[in-house]
Amino acid sequence: MNIFKYISRFFQWVLIFFFTSSILSVVILKWMPVYYTPLMLSRNYDRWLMNREPKCEHEWIALEQISPSMPRAVIAGEDAHFLEHSGFDFKEIYKARLDALKAEEKGDTDYRARGASTISQQTAKNVFLWHGRDLLWVRKALEAYFTVLIEKIWGKDRIMEVYLNSIEMGDGIYGIEAAAREKLHTRPSLINDSKAALIAATLPNPLKRDSAKPSAKVRKRQRAILREMRFVPAHEWSTN
Repeated sequence: MNIFKYISRFFQWVLIFFFTSSILSVVILKWMPVYYTPLMLSRNYDRWLMNREPKCEHEWIALEQISPSMPRAVIAGEDAHFLEHSGFDFKEIYKARLDALKAEEKGDTDYRARGASTISQQTAKNVFLWHGRDLLWVRKALEAYFTVLIEKIWGKDRIMEVYLNSIEMGDGIYGIEAAAREKLHTRPSLINDSKAALIAATLPNPLKRDSAKPSAKVRKRQRAILREMRFVPAHEWSTN
C-alpha cells in the first residue's frame, strides 16, 4: 500500500513541477528574447551526424523593426484567421480532415495532407517542443497546451514577434532578420509586400523552397499570397 502511495505522490510532484515550470517559462519569454530553440538544436545535431559544420544564422529583433508587410504576408499564407481565433482554427482543421477523407475514398495515394496548424501552434512547437514524428500524439497534446498558454499570456503581437524571429527560413537560417540578410540582402524594415510574400511562400518547406532562387511554384504561391494580403484585417503591431 505504501509503495502505491509513494508512486502517487511522485507523479503529483511531477505534475506540479511540469505545470509550474511551463507556466513560468511562458511568462519569462513574454519579455525575454528567444535566442535558441529546440529546432535549432535538432538541426545542428543532424548536421553533426552528417559531419557538417553547425550553422545557425539568427538574430533577434523587435517587432517594431520588422516591416508591417511581413506579418500580413505570413497571415495571408499560413493562418488567415490568426487575428480572430484563440489559437486553433477549427474551420481549417475540419476542411483538412474532410479533404483527407475524400482522398481516402477516391484511393488517391498521391494526396498530401494539408496543414491546419495556426501561427500560434507553430510558435508553441518551435519554442517549447521537439520536431519529427517521435511520440507524435504526446507532442500534439503538449502543443495544444502551450498554444493555450501563449494565447492567454503573450497575446497576438508577442506571438507574431516570436514567430517571425524563430521560424525556419532556410538551411541554418532562422527568423526574419537572417532571412532578409542572407536571402534578400536587405533589412527587415525595408521588406515590401512582394518580398514579404516571397518569404511567406517558402515557409511550408523552407529547406526545399528558396526565396533567393525561387522556383516557378514558389512564384505562383507568392502571387497567391499577394492577392490574399489585401484581405488581411488592419492591425497595429506593437510589443508594448
